[in-house]
Amino acid sequence: MRLARLATPTGPVAGRYEDGVVYADDGAYTVGVDGPLLPPCAPSALYCVGRNYAATLEQMAYDRPAEPDFFIKPPTALVGHEAAIPYPTFTEELTYAGELAAVIGQRCRALTPEDVPAVVRGYTVLNDVDALDQQGRTARKAFDGSAPLGPWIETDVDPTALEMWTDVAGERRQEASTAQMLFDPFEVVAFLSERFTLRPGDVVAFGSPANPGLLEPGQTVEITYEGVGTLRNTVAETGLEATARF
Repeated sequence: MRLARLATPTGPVAGRYEDGVVYADDGAYTVGVDGPLLPPCAPSALYCVGRNYAATLEQMAYDRPAEPDFFIKPPTALVGHEAAIPYPTFTEELTYAGELAAVIGQRCRALTPEDVPAVVRGYTVLNDVDALDQQGRTARKAFDGSAPLGPWIETDVDPTALEMWTDVAGERRQEASTAQMLFDPFEVVAFLSERFTLRPGDVVAFGSPANPGLLEPGQTVEITYEGVGTLRNTVAETGLEATARF
């Protein structure tokens, strides 16, 4: 099942997504007519893992981490499917990184990897946008608009062996499988749950394969995870800040 959230004149509507229609308890809403897709959840935080693919370590000359290496983005980083990615005035090196992400379905803490499938609502796609020339992860990765997420939550998928690819302006830039992760999704969620109480709607992203790269104004980024969906966003032409909608 695909779960989505839609922006309507009366506020966000959540429901089952099918063929461009969001079926909510109070009726059916057509995407693009009744409103655009929002990020498919409203997290209290986005937990993002880095350095989780061997090819990325080799490309970036990083050491292999002994445990998942993570950072946190705030909810204000979110933008939805088809929303503009802002090109902030404080950077000249904006980059993309295509990642699989889990959406937590219930409050939980101190999980084992075996516990994780029962607390995950489903999986979606995240673009870990980075202002690469800024100092420190917070300045680089946590600004408004730095976390395009969507287009929906897929509830029926095994995250451990999904093919993925990223296209920028129609050119293939990334191609990998989640089977190549150093720490699989269940290990990552369990690790984070030892440190944080995870709450419904929270997002856990599992890192990017090799070949994250630069973005230019006007370019469209499409990140696909097989069995989950394709997240598509275009970089703002003018450098104006995009508006995150919840």
